[in-house]
Amino acid sequence: MKIALIIIGVTLALMAIVFIYYGGLTKVNCRIDTQGGETLVFKDMTGDYAKSGKLADEIYYALLNDYGIETFKGFGIYYDNPKEVEKNKLRSEIGCIVEQKDISKLSQLKGEFKTKTYPRKSYIVAEFPFKGKLSVILGIMKVYPSIEKFVKDKGYNNVGAVMEIYDVPNKKIIYRKEIKEK
Repeated sequence: MKIALIIIGVTLALMAIVFIYYGGLTKVNCRIDTQGGETLVFKDMTGDYAKSGKLADEIYYALLNDYGIETFKGFGIYYDNPKEVEKNKLRSEIGCIVEQKDISKLSQLKGEFKTKTYPRKSYIVAEFPFKGKLSVILGIMKVYPSIEKFVKDKGYNNVGAVMEIYDVPNKKIIYRKEIKEK
């Protein structure tokens, strides 16, 4: 009996440590900020958002190994609310943000990827620590409800895409929600 209690106690302590490490206690603050202007290389994806990480990795390694373009930030632009749209119909754009020094290399891509400049304008912005895949899951659980509350409190319409930027060097996920007036 004592061994079982010790095992349960150690397991709970480890779970708490992991939860805290990956951002589980992080307070989410939303704000309005002017951002954007990044050059994006991406592919369209239709289907379960949970599959976006695999596609982002494929794009990252293709850019690095096939074109010599090293990126440090991945992204996903998610157009549909998974609470309202069937998983197999969810629309997104998944890819990498290209550094200024590599923009001249984009002409080599030969139509394998789409490219665009993300609009520079005011967005609802929130940040969350990025320490691995568990941070992405905890971020979804914590940030999206905070954004929804901010939208409601400010009287905005809760439609529009959300961009998630996985900023590897700065170890954070940046969330940008389009501002839509009611």
